[in-house]
Amino acid sequence: MPFSLLDTVNAPADLRRMSRVELGRLANELRNFVLNTVSKTGGHLSSNLGTIELTVALHYVFNTPHDRIVWDVGHQTYPHKILTGRRDAMATLKQLGGISGFPRRAESEYDTFGTGHSSTSISAALGMAHAAKLKGERRRAVAVIGDGALTGGMAFEALNHGGAANGVGLADLLVILNDNDMSISPPVGALNKHLARLISGNFYTAAREGAKSVLKNTPLYELARRFEEHTKGMVVPGTIFEELGFTYVGPIDGHDLDALIPTLENLRDRPGPQFLHVITKKGNGYKLAEADPINYHGPSKFDPAVGLQKPTTAPKLSFTQVFGHWLCDMAAADERLVAITPAMREGSGLVEFEQRYPKRYFDVGIAEQHAVTFAAGLACEGLKPVVAIYSTFLQRGYDQLIHDVALQNLPVVFALDRAGLVGADGATHAGAYDIAYLRCIPNLSVLTPSDEDECRKALTSAFRQDHPVAVRYPRGAGIGKAVEPGLAELPWGRGELRRQSAWPVGSGRRMAILAFGTLLYPALAAADKLDATVANMRFAKPIDATLVMELARSHDALITVEEGAISGGAGSAIGECLAAAGLTIPLLHLGLPDEFIEHGDAGKLLMGLGLDAAGIEAAVRKRFGGHLSLVKPAVNE
Repeated sequence: MPFSLLDTVNAPADLRRMSRVELGRLANELRNFVLNTVSKTGGHLSSNLGTIELTVALHYVFNTPHDRIVWDVGHQTYPHKILTGRRDAMATLKQLGGISGFPRRAESEYDTFGTGHSSTSISAALGMAHAAKLKGERRRAVAVIGDGALTGGMAFEALNHGGAANGVGLADLLVILNDNDMSISPPVGALNKHLARLISGNFYTAAREGAKSVLKNTPLYELARRFEEHTKGMVVPGTIFEELGFTYVGPIDGHDLDALIPTLENLRDRPGPQFLHVITKKGNGYKLAEADPINYHGPSKFDPAVGLQKPTTAPKLSFTQVFGHWLCDMAAADERLVAITPAMREGSGLVEFEQRYPKRYFDVGIAEQHAVTFAAGLACEGLKPVVAIYSTFLQRGYDQLIHDVALQNLPVVFALDRAGLVGADGATHAGAYDIAYLRCIPNLSVLTPSDEDECRKALTSAFRQDHPVAVRYPRGAGIGKAVEPGLAELPWGRGELRRQSAWPVGSGRRMAILAFGTLLYPALAAADKLDATVANMRFAKPIDATLVMELARSHDALITVEEGAISGGAGSAIGECLAAAGLTIPLLHLGLPDEFIEHGDAGKLLMGLGLDAAGIEAAVRKRFGGHLSLVKPAVNE
């Protein structure tokens, strides 16, 4: 596939030398390159195909990286990465040791702000704009935010601040709303393009400011202001942004360089807070993605000529699917159940539930704080809310979790998908901290099921409690354990012994591995080599203190294993339990280290961290194989 123009672009300065005709050709080549790359590596597709022309126009008009561009979420930045010197590195996208699927400051000077979660761009860009004023630097700050991310409360907090002056005056900030669902705007046409050019141009600005100065302090000033506001409100949907202090421009076609470039050039030279509304289409230029932007949002490898294909063999049931099936079954059994998601219907497995129980389904948008407190309000009225949320996103509702749910001891179930490492999406999406940040909260329990069947039972157990409970489970499938139908529960607060060491008590060689979650299975494999006892703890809170005491008194060392942060995690809970009982025993904690884990294949990441069977065995031998003589000799030693 020829990329004759794209191959000449190693930095945005190269595309700024191109003619408008060449820019159109460049956009076409860039779109084909993104499609070709993602089809080989997997990654976000629909969102990136929708921002091709916008990315070209931004780097053409603005002097990046001197001018700052902040991309909200960042899952639409592949064109940006390609145009800023990372074209060849795209073959390593989201792979271990390769480039990230999101902006990262350490990766490029053009990535001005690291993102991965939504609704942060306006706040960050506003900070950069005010910093430029304080430092006496002439530079523009641009925030590119999608219509979905604009549902996040943080975005409105930033807009409210951005339109207000402080000691250094108004910020020179441009917010670009990338509206790809047409959820706000009317159809785009020639009139809107004309209005955008007119409103963003110097003549309109001069006339507007001149009228202000003439009418200021006269009764006609307020009348003129209202007339302008309502006149614009009849043809453009920007009244809310104008009220917040931004000059609204748009909507314009986000795939039309002849509309984008002159409008951006006008806005680039205007002081103060500006708001540009562009309309784009997810998957634009690739018909299959245009028709099905959800399934092409984050596809695995595929053939662009054929499109996504259904697997020839039935895949294992994922934990997300286990949750979705359980939710529907529990809703049928208990009409008090209501389900809440912060804009993650597909990702959290709620599609079937929405279809079957539309009145009991609430998608609150990308507003995790609201989701948690909304659930608390429902619980106050006797309903049983289930909040389906990624582990990493619940972090954004932490204050509400403590004050609005736990403090009032309300029976809300938090179904924490993507607990532990998530692979290609990396540190921004990893659920590494939930055990640590949840188990310190009074009234709240935390369950860590080890497989698919236990996950269903854990969810039932959680739902039937009269206090808040979180159930954490990983992305993807487990070992393929058959899921029993029905709504059976786990014994509350109790773990189970899954393997007993053959070493006699008092031999000095008995070890017990206390496993939390899906790492039970590599722990069992390691235990076979070590002849160790294995306990499936099931609960990170409440800890099964009876089982812990029994193991501590009958073994010579304990090892805890979890796919979560060691600092403050489930292993720490075991140590605290032993200390409270006055027991001293050699203790080894295995889990995620005190560092952010990069993107890459999840299995390879776990292996690199020593959390596969071989790694667990090696860690135990290293710790206990010498002076304590606790380890069974390895084969052929």
